[in-house]
Parts: sequence; C-alpha cells; structure tokens
Amino acid sequence: MDNVNTIYTGRKSRSAVESTMKIVFTICGCFAVAAVLVITVYMISSGAPAMFQVGLGEFFFGTEWAPTAADPKYGILPMILTSLMGTGLTIAIGVPIALMAAVFVAEVAHKKIAKIVKPAIELLAGIPSVVYGLLGMILLVPLVSKLETAIFTGDPGHTFTGGANLLSGVVVLTIMILPTVVNISITSLKAVPQEYKEASLAMGATPIQTIFKVQIPAAKSGIVTGVVLGIGRALGEAMAVILVSGNVVNMPGLFNSVRFLTTGIVSEMSYASGLHREALFSIGLVLFAFIMIINVVLNSLLKKEGAQHES
Repeated sequence: MDNVNTIYTGRKSRSAVESTMKIVFTICGCFAVAAVLVITVYMISSGAPAMFQVGLGEFFFGTEWAPTAADPKYGILPMILTSLMGTGLTIAIGVPIALMAAVFVAEVAHKKIAKIVKPAIELLAGIPSVVYGLLGMILLVPLVSKLETAIFTGDPGHTFTGGANLLSGVVVLTIMILPTVVNISITSLKAVPQEYKEASLAMGATPIQTIFKVQIPAAKSGIVTGVVLGIGRALGEAMAVILVSGNVVNMPGLFNSVRFLTTGIVSEMSYASGLHREALFSIGLVLFAFIMIINVVLNSLLKKEGAQHES
C-alpha cells in the first residue's frame, strides 16, 4: 500500500511540475511575440508619418541628406545603397570564410587543435563592437589609406578619404560576423547524423566529397540561420562602422567615405528634433523592414526547398 501511495504521489508531483512548466513556456512564448508586435507597432507609428510628410519619393530616392539646412533635404538613397552594398560584400566575403572555418573545426582539425580554435572564435563574439572599430581605425585605416594612395595617385577626380571608407567598413564587418556564422555552422554540422557520413564513405565518396555533398546540405537550415544572424549584425552595426567608414553621405564606392543607415541614426539622434528626429525613426523603420524581409524570404526559400525534397 505504501508503494502505491508513493507512486501516486510521485506521479502527482510530476504532473504538477509538467503543468507549471507548460504555463511558464506559454508565458515566455507570448512575451516574445508581444515584444515583436510592440516593436513593430512603435516603429511604424514613429517612423511612417515622417515618410509621408517628406514624401515617399524624396525620402527613398532623394540623394541629398541635409536636415539642418535652410531648405531641409531628407533623401536616404545613398545610405540605403551603402547599407545594402556593405552588407552584401560582407556576406559574400565572410560566409565562405566562416563556412570553411566551421568545416575545419567540426570535421578536419585534430581534436586538440579544435579545442583551441573553437574557444578563440567564441572569444571574438564577446569583444564589444566599439573595440573592433578602434582596432580598425588604428590598424586597418592606415593600410587602406596606403592602398588608396597607390591606386589613385595622379587621379585628380578622386577625393582621398585617408582610409576611412566603405572598404574599411566591409573588412571590419566581415571580421565581426565570423564568430556568429562559424559557431552556428559548427553546431549544425555536428548535429548531422553520423550515419549520413558513414553511408557516404561506404559508397566510395572521399571525406571532402562527403563534407560538401552530404554534410553541408544536411546542415543547410542551421547554416542559413547563422547567415541570417550575420546579416542582422552587419546591417545593424553602428559603432564600429562609424569609426572606419568616414560617416559622410555619399553614394557607395569602395574608396568613398560613406554613411550607413545605422550610423545616420547614431550620429544625429543626440541633437535632432521635430521632423529631423522623426526622419531618423523612419530610417530605423527601414532597417527593421530590411531585416523582416530578409527573414521572410530566406525562411520561405528553406520551406520551399524542404517541400521539394519531401515530394
């Protein structure tokens, strides 16, 4: 009888714990959804009015940003193109490097070497962005300045930037996204069932063929998640970029001093007021929309590809 009571009490206790945890999980999930909804509503309510007041055409396609001039201009096309070009180049350069580094740590490197390399990569993720910017300003910008001088000496039409340009920003952003993409890619590659690798090798494939034809495709979902987070960091970075890119509203060019959307907000929010301040919130809304669009597009592509594989 005592054993029966003990079993009953244990089941009742587990049931109470299960119910409590379900409630906790539900509350946390609702909080996350509510946070996204509140941010979305706030950004739209704060940023949309200025867009319509300035005019959508002038705001998105205007090439002059002069909010404090006698005749204010609120064109953000140079900042949009700079952010898109900078992020695109960062991903194009950084993702292959990060993927190869992840393959090295997860599949190629000796365990002792992997134990050294992986913590070093994780340490990069913990370095504050302003430190990257300071190191870039001290070490990278002078090197880019020398490269710029070597290329454009004798070109009267070029405005020298002293190394503070888009190229410096791209290099710094590339280094900054590496830890995020590498760590998530390593986790995704290690999560691929060992049977996949064994079956591929048993059929005569080489280890390299197995990595690129079997393991990476199997880990694609996780790798894409890492890329999305990398895009988010590259698109949303401000402090590091403002120190190395020149912070001047110009059309993008590798050796042009440029201003990203994020740096536009950071550099002017402290003194902005009225329509100027509202326009900065509009820039934030544009950034928010970019991230949402990227997430939706990539998730749709992954779901579509998954459905094709199932069929």
